[in-house]
Amino acid sequence: MSTRHKSRESALQILFCMDMLADESDELFEALAKLLSPKQAPSQFCRRLVKGVIDNRAELDKIIERYSSNWKIYRMSGVDRNILRLASFEIIYCENIPEKVSINEAIEISKKFGTEETGPFVNGVLDAVRQHHGHDSSPAAVTDS
Repeated sequence: MSTRHKSRESALQILFCMDMLADESDELFEALAKLLSPKQAPSQFCRRLVKGVIDNRAELDKIIERYSSNWKIYRMSGVDRNILRLASFEIIYCENIPEKVSINEAIEISKKFGTEETGPFVNGVLDAVRQHHGHDSSPAAVTDS
C-alpha cells in the first residue's frame, strides 16, 4: 500500500469523525491522527487533504450536490459524503495529482469503507466533477493535436 493511499485512508477516517462530531478543530485532528497511527505523525499529504476539505467544504458540497442526481449532501452516508469531498478536493485543487488517480483511489477506498453501492455512486459523481471542475477541464489545459 502506497504512502499516499494510506494518507488518503487516514484523511477519510479523520474527516468522517470530524463530520459526525461536528468538530473541525486542530485538537480533534491531532487526537484522531494519534489514534490512527500512535507511533507516527500524520503525513503532510494527510494534513493537506483534511485542511483542504475543511477550508473548502461549502463549495465542495455544492459541487457534489450538483452532480449527485438529486442527492442532498446531508442525506448521503457519512462515508460516501467524505469520500466525495476528499476526492473532489484533489480533482479541483491538487493540480499535481492526475484526476483519474484521485477517482481510482476514491473507488478503492470506497471498497474498504463503503457499501456495494458506494463505488459506482462515487465514480459517477467524481467523473462529472472532473469533467466540469477538474484542472484538466479548463480551456488552457486543452491542446490542439
